[in-house]
Amino acid sequence: MHPFTVLIPARHASTRLPGKMLADVGGKPMVIRVAEQASQSRASNVVVATDHPDIANACLTFGVKCLMTLETHPSGTDRLAEAARLLSLADDAIVVNVQGDEPLIDPALINQVADLLASDSAAAIATCAAPIVDAESLFNPNIVKVVCDRQGRALYFSRAPIPWHRDALAKGERVLAPGLPARHHIGLYALRVSFLKVFPTLPPGTLEQIESLEQLRAMEHGYSIAVLPLNSHPGAGVDTSADLERVRETILQRTKPSG
Repeated sequence: MHPFTVLIPARHASTRLPGKMLADVGGKPMVIRVAEQASQSRASNVVVATDHPDIANACLTFGVKCLMTLETHPSGTDRLAEAARLLSLADDAIVVNVQGDEPLIDPALINQVADLLASDSAAAIATCAAPIVDAESLFNPNIVKVVCDRQGRALYFSRAPIPWHRDALAKGERVLAPGLPARHHIGLYALRVSFLKVFPTLPPGTLEQIESLEQLRAMEHGYSIAVLPLNSHPGAGVDTSADLERVRETILQRTKPSG
């Protein structure tokens, strides 16, 4: 089993839910809950990469490793690249990017994505995707879809409903055709450090800018992305106040004494 490092990019600013990294979730800041979940994986190291002293102080309080990174990074991947450099990680090392708003992340899924990348020498990145089970999700532009080749590598990511079932959608109805291999991309990534070093030097791609999907930059520059197929959706992260309440309730139920 190939060792790996978990990096948790934790930017303080958030358009939809300001300050969410420090939002209280069962008595602990959300980013700390994320780090604790990640620590239950096989990761040899779990490190928060932040741009804000309040997040760094929270990590210090709860004994979580943390790195201060620049505020000016245009993307989370750029922040990871700086963190990998500060940690002096080797080019062949694997980093798993766990978002700081995923306090319910499954540690086993972190392991699986890391293992997929370790087993696929032709891929620079590994991620995962779950089946789409309703038409509303298929046509929702906030849900990113991915289609793959026979080897399980991504052909394209899009906010549009792909693959487009010509016959089922010919009359303009928004339906999910039976058997359609539509998959919801889950934003968990394993990346080779050698790719992380290159990524900040790559100019943004046309498709990346049109779709506003950072992973398309890698694909437009010829890097392969391996996709782990999941049987079901692992659960959403925290983007809204309703998401935060849902996560708080889940943590509360988990920590209730039995009997």
